[in-house]
Amino acid sequence: MALIIVLVVAAVILVWGISTYNGFVRGDVNVEEAFATMDVYLKKRFDLIPNLVETVKGYAAHEAETLQSVIAARNAVGAATTPSEKFESEAGLSQALRSINIVAEQYPDLKANQNFQELMTQLQAVEGDIANARKYYNACVKKFNVRLKSFPSNIIGSMFHFEMKTMFEVSSEIERENVKVSFDK
Repeated sequence: MALIIVLVVAAVILVWGISTYNGFVRGDVNVEEAFATMDVYLKKRFDLIPNLVETVKGYAAHEAETLQSVIAARNAVGAATTPSEKFESEAGLSQALRSINIVAEQYPDLKANQNFQELMTQLQAVEGDIANARKYYNACVKKFNVRLKSFPSNIIGSMFHFEMKTMFEVSSEIERENVKVSFDK
């Protein structure tokens, strides 16, 4: 009888361990998928920027410094390889895109240009998609990290060397603001 109880307890612990491990694997895959989803929208914005810069160049040739900073920020995004590098370079790109809006405010003809308006509308839509993707990513990371820190699943997490995932966070107050897209004078 004692042997049966020991075997049942061992079986329950084994099933729990396998289930917990598989939960960590699912969580890890969900975080990767969430990051990839966010990356798709970041790439979409990345591809939209050259068109926006070229449109502004036609109207504001003497704003070369502003346009160069946008191009440099875009290149930094392209060179980023890790999630933390991507997060940092994306923050810089968001800041640089704000300067495009400031330039547009100074040129009413540019603001009235149909191509510019379409690009800004696309940019606004992409920014919304990026925000939603970041929320989804952070939700997946939160779920994974809570499981990793919670007892008794933390035992399995540490046994198999699962590590905390990095949340997407914006470090400065200026970067926390949305990119302003405005067609009003």
